[in-house]
Amino acid sequence: MNGAPAGGSATGGLRQKETAMSGWFRLTLGLLAVVVGAIWTVQGLGYVEGSAMTGQRIWAVIGPALALVGLALLWLGMRARGRR
Repeated sequence: MNGAPAGGSATGGLRQKETAMSGWFRLTLGLLAVVVGAIWTVQGLGYVEGSAMTGQRIWAVIGPALALVGLALLWLGMRARGRR
């Protein structure tokens, strides 16, 4: 007997909960990054008018990079959610 409750360790349930919350956080942050990256991309390419970012090439580069980071976060979040 190691003092842990019958049926598993005392921290096992906590780790599962942390993983689930981490998964949701990554999914949310990833989705936000993909959307913002897409908006920045179209602004940088000049398709969205009325912004100081319109037509600035730097945003046409930063936008897709941010969207790729968002896709990676979405992938990591899906993996974390799938391990439960």
